Amino acid sequence: MSVILILLLASISVAAIFLGAFLWSVKAGQYNDEISPPLRILLETPMSPEPPVQQGATKQKNSIHHTQPTTKTTN
Repeated sequence: MSVILILLLASISVAAIFLGAFLWSVKAGQYNDEISPPLRILLETPMSPEPPVQQGATKQKNSIHHTQPTTKTTN
């Protein structure tokens, strides 16, 4: 029973240390980002609809086995 109390106290103290470190970093301005939000709109690519993908074309690109090209014969 004493081991459970020791582990409980140890886990609560570790959690308190992490909470204190988090609150300190927030207070110190660690998570304030004043540079990237104005630049984000300049770096984004415009949204454009993607063309539909044809399954036949995808199969040929991903296929390992290639067929011989057909040649036209003249009569």
